[in-house]
Amino acid sequence: MNRIEKFFGVRNEAKLRYLDGEFEVLTPGEFVRCAVTGQPISLANLRYWSVDAQEAYASAEISVKRYLELKAQDETRS
Repeated sequence: MNRIEKFFGVRNEAKLRYLDGEFEVLTPGEFVRCAVTGQPISLANLRYWSVDAQEAYASAEISVKRYLELKAQDETRS
């Protein structure tokens, strides 16, 4: 982040690869977006994601709801 971005409050969205128990930063940034709500999640507060879907979630409740949705979609495709 340069001085102009700090002055105007511009924040960069990170690109991550979600792994089991950790994530890899592909493009540095300060936050990622929840795949369901779109709200920003700071990397320091990122706790919930799906390795299979490669998505981040803002809370445990959102994570479980999304898991059930994706599981139902997979079952209808089979």
